[in-house]
Amino acid sequence: MELSTELVITAFLGALVGAVITYVWRLSERRLQEVPSGPTPVSPVPPGAEAVLSVLSSSAVLLDDADVVLQASAPAYALGLVREDELTSEALLQLVRQVRRDGQVREGETTLHRRGRAPVHVHARVAPLTRQVVLVLVQDRTHEHRVETIRRDFVANVSHELKTPIGAISLLAEAVGEAKDDPEAVVRFAGRMQDEGRRLTRLVQQIIDLSRLQADVLNDTPDVVAVGDLVAEACEHSQTDAEAKGIELVRACEPGLFLRGDRSQVHAAVSNLVENAVTYSEPGTRVSVTAEAYGDDVRITVTDRGIGIPEGELDRIFERFYRVDPARHRSTGGTGLGLSIVKHVAASNGGSVEVWSKPDEGSSFTLVLPAHVPDNEEEHA
Repeated sequence: MELSTELVITAFLGALVGAVITYVWRLSERRLQEVPSGPTPVSPVPPGAEAVLSVLSSSAVLLDDADVVLQASAPAYALGLVREDELTSEALLQLVRQVRRDGQVREGETTLHRRGRAPVHVHARVAPLTRQVVLVLVQDRTHEHRVETIRRDFVANVSHELKTPIGAISLLAEAVGEAKDDPEAVVRFAGRMQDEGRRLTRLVQQIIDLSRLQADVLNDTPDVVAVGDLVAEACEHSQTDAEAKGIELVRACEPGLFLRGDRSQVHAAVSNLVENAVTYSEPGTRVSVTAEAYGDDVRITVTDRGIGIPEGELDRIFERFYRVDPARHRSTGGTGLGLSIVKHVAASNGGSVEVWSKPDEGSSFTLVLPAHVPDNEEEHA
């Protein structure tokens, strides 16, 4: 009995060893078949390049000598610089080919036009890494490009706006000299000189105000502003002009309303809104100014029944010197800076500005600013 048991165990172990040997032999045969017969191809991408590209925040692309994309960072795809295995910008491809020809590092700027998306302005730096591989580094400069464009436009517009009243004053001064024997003409020309002088003074003051607003950061020590008094002062500022046009200027403010912000800035913003409403309203209409609490904010709304603003112009009305109707602006003495000042006042004081308008029906501008809630000590003071 013991002998037969030993024979069974021996036979089982022999079969197991044989199976293991067979499995190992077959596995080794399979691996030998998988080993390529020729030499292992060498990647043209430098060692470690893929790891570097994966952590870059800027757009980076590696191209081979056939302009095929070998590797690209995630931002390059997000920017629309790479589609499948191709660079999408012909201008950048031309830069790559110049670098490949002479081996010199080159830089350039271009605009990427993307399908269904806004174009972006980019700065590119192209350098050779190896004989085959070229590196393209791209930075999105759209914001900087826009700021520079606005700055150039601002300088050009300021020059033009200053030139107009100064030129008019010069011509009127000559006319006064030639009309010295005509007292009525002298009085008429002198009156026009005063109008141009006031326009020039107002323009210069608004340029100064806007420059100060753009230089300021968010106000860390805001004033506590009584909204009712502020609205009353802004309406009083335009009352004479409203009466001259037969415009009813009405106001309705929630009592006990306070906001937090720079008082002089907010006063300038509300005054600009009321002045614009009176200026662009038809004679005999109404301009209303309301103020109310809304959550943690105060909403000051100026509504008119004026000429209105086309929908396509609403996105641009807060730009400096932008005019929906340049001819009407000149005839009313507008500078094109009032709404830009309003926008910057809102931003500088932690708020925003909203607008609704429809041609021939009127406009409504709402200045939204943080409300001030008096504490117990202030309430009993």
